[in-house]
Amino acid sequence: VCLLLMGVSKLDILYRRLLLTKLFIRGWGRPEDLKRLFEFRKMIGNRERCQNLVSSDYPVYIDKIEEQSDCRILDGHFVSPMAHYVPGIMPIESVIARFQFIVPKEWNSKYRPVCIHLAGTGDHNVLNYFKTFSLTHILKWLQETQGPNARRSSLKNVSDLFVMGGALVLESAALLHWLEREGYGPLGMTGISMGGHVSIFISTDIYVMFTRSRKLSMVVDL
Repeated sequence: VCLLLMGVSKLDILYRRLLLTKLFIRGWGRPEDLKRLFEFRKMIGNRERCQNLVSSDYPVYIDKIEEQSDCRILDGHFVSPMAHYVPGIMPIESVIARFQFIVPKEWNSKYRPVCIHLAGTGDHNVLNYFKTFSLTHILKWLQETQGPNARRSSLKNVSDLFVMGGALVLESAALLHWLEREGYGPLGMTGISMGGHVSIFISTDIYVMFTRSRKLSMVVDL
């Protein structure tokens, strides 16, 4: 309570002025982009329509397999479904969604549980917790929109926030479909920061599609 009654300290003001990373430096974004995003929101915001935006056979590709003593690490990619529904809205560097698979060589039961981790800004690594298969959806949006020489992460337009959220939802649906085709389950969702927020949204928008077959069983927001 005492902290709530305190005014803004000089240290807080100084720290804020020293921050080199600034958000939304270009404003809301182009009006035509915002108009297209509002139209797209009508689709993704409707649960029944959202469940059918990504087909169950959406193509996913494995680029590299690295053998470890107790697991395999697979690097893969696929075209973001967002690029099909709102062409040209994404930075060219973000059209290809990339992920990393960590698969144990031996399973302790007949089940092969999978947890999709939506990485937060700058978080491109994952630890394998709970002895579950881990799949990290690498979110490089914030860095790639600034070019290959970017050292910090920030959104330049408010519209970028809507694009990033919509892309993550559709890309997660593509990964869930692919995991289901490969015979993994039960499936789980987890995330940090923006990834955690989107994992909650996925649980309410496309959750029903997978819980009908008791596939998606866990959503964790970190």
